[in-house]
Amino acid sequence: MQPHLFTPLTIGDVTLRNRIGMSPMCQYSANDGFPGDWHVMHLGARAAGGVGLVILEATAVSPEGRISPFDLGIWSDEHIPALARLVRLIESLGAVAGIQLAHAGRKASMGRPWEGSKLVPPEAGGWSVVGPTAEPFAPGYPTPNPLDARGIAKVVDDFAAATRRALAAGFRWVEIHAAHGYLLHNFLSPIGNTRSDAYGGDLHGRARLLRKVTAAVRAAWPAHLPLAVRLSCTDWTPAGLTIADTVEVARMLRAEGVDLIDCSSGGIAPGITIPVGEGYQVPFAAQVRREAHIATAAVGMITRPEHADAIVRNGDADLVLLGRELLRDPNWPLRAARALGYELAPPPQYLRAW
Repeated sequence: MQPHLFTPLTIGDVTLRNRIGMSPMCQYSANDGFPGDWHVMHLGARAAGGVGLVILEATAVSPEGRISPFDLGIWSDEHIPALARLVRLIESLGAVAGIQLAHAGRKASMGRPWEGSKLVPPEAGGWSVVGPTAEPFAPGYPTPNPLDARGIAKVVDDFAAATRRALAAGFRWVEIHAAHGYLLHNFLSPIGNTRSDAYGGDLHGRARLLRKVTAAVRAAWPAHLPLAVRLSCTDWTPAGLTIADTVEVARMLRAEGVDLIDCSSGGIAPGITIPVGEGYQVPFAAQVRREAHIATAAVGMITRPEHADAIVRNGDADLVLLGRELLRDPNWPLRAARALGYELAPPPQYLRAW
């Protein structure tokens, strides 16, 4: 009997060969937004390992939207050929190529994690950052400039332009990053957004920017291609977003043409305790799927093949996205198939080892 994890998933005109995807994970290894040899190796290995979907890391829609100076970018037409090369590689290995469009907001202009994630000052190549208010993310982070009407319009236009470039590069899956304390989540959360204008206040006001961005992306992205949004389903504090809020936001996004919600959590402020454990975010994916009537992806501490299969079999999510586990083992889908009694062959170049 075919494991549920290895059944195809069709959204629009796109069919994934299985329910396993590679979650977007920043590599901080780009040069002026351009991918290099590291990205070819990193992404190609996971596609060859058998995943159905490879989502490129958070890719900045503007230079000021980068987390670090080493983030991938899609703010210029010059980025298209290098990104198209990655698409061709991923698709040649049987996976669907996706990209996560992102703006870091007040968490921008920071150094790489393995170098201490320190503020990058202007004299070292840093830049001014933006947010809903002038409140920095944490001590040591830059003070953002609050976005006015012109700045908000630019953010919306930047996402739309990035979407057109993603289409030109050949991507068949787009995800909007609205989680982890970055710009769109910063607007959405009551912890990060204390504005009193049309972009603040109640949930509908705080969701206004996300809805505008989503509408602009959907207008630029063909209706037959999947559009996903990554949300932080809870801020893990009563003062922040709750799963009930997220269900309501998911309903709003479904009305804007979103096909799937990628269910993550946290990141809005430092010092909040998150009860991390196996599958700790899966209940969010299940609740959003059930109550908002939209497809979901489950992510977070999913490591065992049996667990991943049960998530799909039980209807908790339509797709399982793996992050750290695929860093540890690019061939996790091949190993999972064997553990579940399913035959999944590697690329023909590797058959002698099968």
